[in-house]
Parts: sequence; structure tokens; C-alpha cells
Amino acid sequence: MIKKFYLLYFLATIFFFENCSKAYEIPDDLVVQDFIWKGLNAYYLYQDQVEDLSDRRFNSDQQLNSYLKTFTSPSNLFNSLVLSSDIKSRLIEDYTSLEEPNIRSEKGFQYGVIVEPGTTDNLLCYVLYNLPSSDAKVKGLDRGDFFNAVNGTQLTKTNFGNLLVTSSSNAFTLTMVNFDGTTVTPTGNSITVNNETLVSPPIFKEELIPLNGEDIGYLIYNNDFSNTYLNDLNNTILNFKNQSVTKLILDLRYNIGGGGFARNIAKLGAMLTEQSTDEIFIKEQWNTKAQTWFELNQPDSLITKFPESLHSTTTINSINLTDIYIILNGENFSGSSAIELLINSLKPYMKVHIIGNQTSGNNLGAITLYNSADYNFALRNNTHTFALQPKVLTFLNKNDQSYENGFSSTLGFCNTENILNLGTLGNSSEPILNRILDYISNGNLGSSNCNSDNYEHFLNSISREPDLGVFIKQTLPNTL
Repeated sequence: MIKKFYLLYFLATIFFFENCSKAYEIPDDLVVQDFIWKGLNAYYLYQDQVEDLSDRRFNSDQQLNSYLKTFTSPSNLFNSLVLSSDIKSRLIEDYTSLEEPNIRSEKGFQYGVIVEPGTTDNLLCYVLYNLPSSDAKVKGLDRGDFFNAVNGTQLTKTNFGNLLVTSSSNAFTLTMVNFDGTTVTPTGNSITVNNETLVSPPIFKEELIPLNGEDIGYLIYNNDFSNTYLNDLNNTILNFKNQSVTKLILDLRYNIGGGGFARNIAKLGAMLTEQSTDEIFIKEQWNTKAQTWFELNQPDSLITKFPESLHSTTTINSINLTDIYIILNGENFSGSSAIELLINSLKPYMKVHIIGNQTSGNNLGAITLYNSADYNFALRNNTHTFALQPKVLTFLNKNDQSYENGFSSTLGFCNTENILNLGTLGNSSEPILNRILDYISNGNLGSSNCNSDNYEHFLNSISREPDLGVFIKQTLPNTL
């Protein structure tokens, strides 16, 4: 009885203004505002906490329109209807700008920057990595190298951007130096590298590391989890599967972060654990009105199960991992909403070890709503290009666990690596990897103390994407 009551209540609410609109035409100057209010009233996760979104707030379209006319712009209306603490829901003024990420490009080498000890303005750069096909790689600019001048000019806080970041020069001549932690000493050498922007490799590094009679998979992944790179990840997983890998170290210390689509995270999850397609990977919890409607009419749409294919012609390669070790170490990096969803969804199926930082707890999902009867793109109102991207749900895993407080790390590390001992990425002696291997082998958590370098860290060249959250695609009820 209770569910039937809620269903009738929900349908009456969602259809009330649509039915009225047939008798009372929406004024042309309120089409966008009308769309914003009704979309948020139907699906905004916090609808019941916003007085002006209450189902009882207005008795007619005329009353609603009078209210909408009090706002000078669609953005003013939108901002008044979302919680002040909600910084993730968005009003999109031009939905043509919404696209899947393109192939990612980056400079031929990435670096960190500190203020030279004993000075207030001079800068010292250390190389984090170079791209395999870069001129920097060819010229011998390697991880752990130091330089402090470009084209013969000492780098400072003032000139750094013009000399190295935004420079239009075809090449950089880098003055190489040694650094012992205190003193900078010129080597007398310089390296000239092309100022180039290259396609970032789908898989930065893939290794098998022998440990106690088994091979540990090691993967450095710097890209997002869009469709662009899923096939490459699938091929890498097949390589690990062929080597009977059951433990994987997923190194995201230089990952660009960002969100993505839940369906892509489910495909990645299917690669990492051999589960039946009947098993649940993600559950969704919407606001009271929407949840009730979905449970009665589309219950399967609230559940994402393990998929078996990337698309119609490609089967997902799955390995049956017992443990995954996810490295989130990095300055101002605590993972991303996509990684958090992956962690939470995998936890019922394997041991998930978080290396580095506490994650932020971004457990909410968003959807893109267009101005149409079912909020889908196909039948949208073509008189404007506004769209909504509100937070509409909370993500849960198979065991109904969420993660609003984030995930604590198993092994803690300094936010910044030891710049005097960066090591070789993928080599078992590299400090971070070495400590993880020790943990895998002996369960040794090691010291919790950070190797603080006390340097003033000025910049890291790795550009992380803004995290807009995880999006879902959902068939919504038609309101006509």
C-alpha cells in the first residue's frame, strides 16, 4: 500500500505541471527556467531539503511562472535551488560542449619544481618522467635529473611561466645541475629538447615483477577511464592473465584524475575480477520520489552488473585478482570520483589496498538532463542549449556500502616523492614500489613517518583534470 501511495504521489507530482502546461502555455522567456525547476524538482538528490523545490510549493503553473519571473537569469535560479554545500551540480549553458574526453596530449617530459634552498626566488626543477617517443627521451633527459635554467636564464618565480610553461620556442636548452639536498652545483652540461606536445601513451608502463615465486602485475596508468583507453587496458589485462597474475599494483601517482561514466568503471571492474554477469557491481540510491518510481517500474535500472563486453565486437578480458594495490600518492591528489567508485565496487570481491592518501569521499552520481519530456537528448527543445547536470544519486556496492567519508590508506606516504632518490619507475628498487612489495611479501607496514624534505614545493607540471564526478545514463519516465 505504501509503495502504491508513493507511486501515485510521484506521478501526480511529476505530471501535474506538464498537464497544466497543455492548458497554460509556458511563456517563451521562461522556457529555460521552467526546465530547470522541473528537472531539479523531479531528480535533484536533495530536493526534499530545498523549500522552493517542494511538491507543495506551487498550486499551478501560473504560480510557478510568477516565481520564475523573479530571477534575472537561469543561473541565478539554478544557484538558488541547489544546496550551498553542493559544488558539483552544474547548469550547462551550451550542451554542445559536452563531449567524451579526446585523446590526451602532454609535454614530452614532466617535472616538479622547488625553491632553491638558501634563496627566496630561484627555482630548481627535477624530472619526473619522459614520454617514450619524446625528444627528451632521445636526448637523455631522465627521471631524477635536475635543471635550473632555460636558454641560459636562471628560472625564478617571476619568469618561470614564460620560460617553460607558456613558451612558444621550438626548443628548450636546459642547464643541468647536481643537487645534494642543500647545494646546487652546475654540471657544465646542457640538454636541448624540443618544445613538443605528444599523445600520452594509453598504458605508460606495464611490468611483471617476480616476488616469492609469483609474478606481480604492475601498471602505471596516467589517463582517464573514458572509452578512448578501455581497449588498451583490456589488452594489458589479457597480458597479465596469460601470466597468471593474481595481484596487481595499479600506480596512479601521475594520473590526471577526473570523473567518467559508471558504465566504464563497471567495464574496468569486470577486467579485474572474474565474476558472473549476474553479480552486482554498483547499486544506485536516488531521491525518495525517483527511487520509489524506479523500484516499481524499472528496478533493474538501479543496478549495474558486471558486463561481459566492451562493445559488440570485443569481449572483456578478466583476471581473478585476490588483491589490488592502488597507488594514490601525489601532491594534492587523493584519487578521483571514478577511482573511489571502482574501489567501493571491488571491495566485496577482493582485497583493495590503498597506498598514499586518504580519498575525498565523492560518492554521488550525476546525470545530464535535457529539456524534453523524458529529459533525453533526442527530443530536446531546440530553442536553447541549456542542460542540467545535477547530483541525483548515491553509489552503493553489492553490500549496500557507500563511501561519503572516503577511504583510508593502508600504507601512507609523503605527498611528494623523495626528489634525491626518485628511482626508476617499474624497477623493484624504486622507493614507493619497493615498500609496497615489502608489504605484499611480509605484511610490513613500515614507518608511518613521512620523509619530509622541508623544501618549498612551487609547482608540479602534471595537469590534473577537474573532477566533475561520475555520470550515469538512465531511461527516465516520459512526462507527456
